[in-house]
Amino acid sequence: MTTSAPAMIGRDADLARLNERLDEVRAGAPFTVIIGGEAGIGKTRLLREFEAGLPSDVRLLVGQCVDLGSVASPYSPVKGALRTLVAEEGADRVLDAVGPGRAALVALLPELATSDPLTAAPTAPPAAGAATSQLHEAIAVLLETFSRERPIVFVIEDLHWIDAASLTLLRFLMRALGSSRVLTVLSYRTEDVTRGHPVRAFLSEAERDRWVERRELGRLTRAQVRKLARSLIVDEAVSEQALTTVFRRSDGVPFFVEELVGIDGCRDEGEVPDTLRELLLARYERLSEPAQELLRLVSIGGVCVSHSLLAAVYRGSADQLDATARESVLGGVLTIDGQDYAFRHALVREAILADLLPGERARFHARYAEAHEAAAAAGTRRLAAEISYHWLGANDAARAFPATIQAMREARAAAAYATAAQLGERAIGLWDVVPDPEVAAGMGKLELMGRTASHLRNAGEGERGLALVKAALAECPPGDRQYPRLLRDKALYLANVGRPGSIPVLEEALAALGDSGPSDLRATVLTALSGRLMIDGRLDDAVEMAERALDVATQIDSNRYRSIATNIVGISRAARGEVDEGIALLESSRELAAGDGGALLRYWVNASDLHYLIGNHAEAVRLAEEGLARAREDGIERSTGVLLAGNAVDPLFALGEWDRAEELIDRALALDPPTPFTAYLLRARIWAWLWRGDTAGATALYRSARSSMIPVMEVEMQTRLGVGRLAAELALANDDLTTAWRESRALLHEEHLPLPGYALPFLWVAARTVAAIRTRPHAVSETIAAEAIAAVPEFRALLGRLVYWPNSPVWTALFEAELAEAFDGAGAGVPGTDTGAWRVAVSETAGPLAPGFLAPYALLRQAEAELAAADRAAARASLQAAFDVAESGGVIAVRDRVLRVASAAGLALDGVGGGAALVVAAGGVAGSGASDAEATADLTARERQVLELIAEGLSNRQIGERLFISGKTASVHVSAILRKLGAATRTEAAYRAGALR
Repeated sequence: MTTSAPAMIGRDADLARLNERLDEVRAGAPFTVIIGGEAGIGKTRLLREFEAGLPSDVRLLVGQCVDLGSVASPYSPVKGALRTLVAEEGADRVLDAVGPGRAALVALLPELATSDPLTAAPTAPPAAGAATSQLHEAIAVLLETFSRERPIVFVIEDLHWIDAASLTLLRFLMRALGSSRVLTVLSYRTEDVTRGHPVRAFLSEAERDRWVERRELGRLTRAQVRKLARSLIVDEAVSEQALTTVFRRSDGVPFFVEELVGIDGCRDEGEVPDTLRELLLARYERLSEPAQELLRLVSIGGVCVSHSLLAAVYRGSADQLDATARESVLGGVLTIDGQDYAFRHALVREAILADLLPGERARFHARYAEAHEAAAAAGTRRLAAEISYHWLGANDAARAFPATIQAMREARAAAAYATAAQLGERAIGLWDVVPDPEVAAGMGKLELMGRTASHLRNAGEGERGLALVKAALAECPPGDRQYPRLLRDKALYLANVGRPGSIPVLEEALAALGDSGPSDLRATVLTALSGRLMIDGRLDDAVEMAERALDVATQIDSNRYRSIATNIVGISRAARGEVDEGIALLESSRELAAGDGGALLRYWVNASDLHYLIGNHAEAVRLAEEGLARAREDGIERSTGVLLAGNAVDPLFALGEWDRAEELIDRALALDPPTPFTAYLLRARIWAWLWRGDTAGATALYRSARSSMIPVMEVEMQTRLGVGRLAAELALANDDLTTAWRESRALLHEEHLPLPGYALPFLWVAARTVAAIRTRPHAVSETIAAEAIAAVPEFRALLGRLVYWPNSPVWTALFEAELAEAFDGAGAGVPGTDTGAWRVAVSETAGPLAPGFLAPYALLRQAEAELAAADRAAARASLQAAFDVAESGGVIAVRDRVLRVASAAGLALDGVGGGAALVVAAGGVAGSGASDAEATADLTARERQVLELIAEGLSNRQIGERLFISGKTASVHVSAILRKLGAATRTEAAYRAGALR
């Protein structure tokens, strides 16, 4: 009789699927397979069969999550996998491959420092966000680099025990691994991932990723159980009654089948254990007492314990250890995995662990804690988390506390902020039960609370970090030296989660500092306050505070704070009209930031944004890309770098590079950026969809995103104005003039002068709204109609206060053209029909400072004014120009409107419908050329698929998602279809597709 079945039963389809995914990965597309199932269902056996069958050219990297209670050792499974890579390739080659991320990798695997003189010397740790980004990027680079040589299968087992840092890394890898040949395989126990478990949210996110597949292993059928049981008993007959008993008692769980057969459950039903616990302990209880004691000792160490560690905690001789270990292996309880002993199944370990007496449990934990302390003192591996866990298990809080503090520091050094926060919270909980905690911790309780809150924020737990800072403030006397620091942190955390109140809290922190003199803390409070004032539109106050910060930075000789303060002064002065001076100050901030990645990032973000707002779109893109190049050098291209590249989105839209901008948005959103940045990206995407002709998609996305944008709008004027303008444009597109007016009039209620780069485009949209209401007053209430007309002088006055902005002539021309009246035959003034005003607008929007989408819009509106004046020849010329510019610039919404206007007016346009004239006929839209059937016959199979989806009303993005191609590729197919069908619009193409079905 064997312990485990010689052949895997009932998992052929799952094994085949894994091999299919591996074949796909070979082609250069990374993929993730997540295998779930209840305990004993066969997840590990499936993985072992898959691993055993891997071809020789595939590299296998396996990481095992460790059960250390509620706070797992940071990056434990990742370290195990990476150490396999180091062992195979050598430390030097691994460090060479990781490039700029070598310091981050050495921080994770300190033993590599002896092989790398460049990182052996201690250096100041990078900023929190940069440290995490560098480590994540380093691991991604490693996997990508080595996967070019050989495909990699990257396995992480028992995800239900994973530490928070490793889970965050997996999220990053699933989104950031690009053209690599990496198959990631994850396994987890379903019943352990309950509501509130962090893996549950991870699994929900993964289900939405088309490059991820989840497979749930089911129980075996009666026939499969029979086959499994017979394979375990090779030399004796098995009755059908016994097989029925095994099936009934095992309920189709393979591990239980093996255990039932292993205890002679196929011979006599009376010998079958009554409970699951008895079944799991049946093999254990047949062993001698020394062997049972060894197994109890091993169970404290985990599912897997190395021989050297077991020898250190075992109290008998080496011969006795070997003898009892051999008995446990032969008895089917332990297995040997290289230099480690492992339980045949985690369920057995958990049953034995539950069988320990309290005193025995504490003694065994103490032995492990002492063994880990000795190993940590003798080597380079960080084991403080394990030491803390075992001293807690030994009920020795006094010795657990310093280990917990050290574990927190180690987690911070490895950029494992979530784990560092958990350990900090553990230490706070122990503070009042250990002697002299301040001495043991090397810090006071308030400082520990502050650091833990910082770790929470850096781990993305902003609300919990804010709550902890508030708790620390409640315990802190106002005169304590920690008080202003905690106030500063509270303000920063409020801003981080997009909540109001930062400015008064920072002002309170500044007051609490009193006359304490220049310091880093004062500099950070002043720069933070000046930044928040700038974002709130209080530009004069922002300049004053930033100049005070600059004075403090000079006194403490900090180029970092000099750079940040100069940056804020430059942006604020530019926004209030001193544009040239502001740009010069920004360049000074760049020089001061030399070598400081964080300050340089701030420069690139603000400089590119300023150049976009004043109309220097190409320069804005260049600056963003320059920052991205620096991020690449620093090893943070796919994290912080992508967020910086996202700053190029709006200028790329302005230049007509729609698809490139959409790709940046996709990459940035995939990294789950902070709330304010997510709001910027979603606002940009919704606006692009609107102008690209997908009004329905833009409206739906706005409705789903609005609630997440509101908190950011409350604290940031730029977001308030940007989203307000977007909401008004959407309302106009949906013919909802009441909502358009409600959004537009908010521009007049800003407490401070609105930021010109955002307010000027909004004023144009407000003029469009007023013109629409004046043209169709019955579409709104009498009150709104009167309000809109009465507000025109206020809008014009605000426009006059912003004339200093470099591209204000563009927006002023559009504003006036929207409202300028020409008189109809009845002598009534009609807004937006003055051809002279639109000629001025066309001239201005053709200039270099105007976003590209405005030129075809102004030409279209000029054509409409010319039609109102019965000048058909001029209108046709303007419509033709508008069509050509819109078509070449990808402004689909304008192009489609041009075609509707031309069709309604009976005007023929060149280049429409494959060269055919577009006219209004009795039968609708008609044109000359090849028949629909002939044209459709020329379509490729892929183009026919795309045509069907066009008929369903899908956008290019939605078509791409449905067919697993990029939106850009879908756009190419759509253009080819329109050309072959001779269709002017997607609607016409859809009509023809329907007619031919």
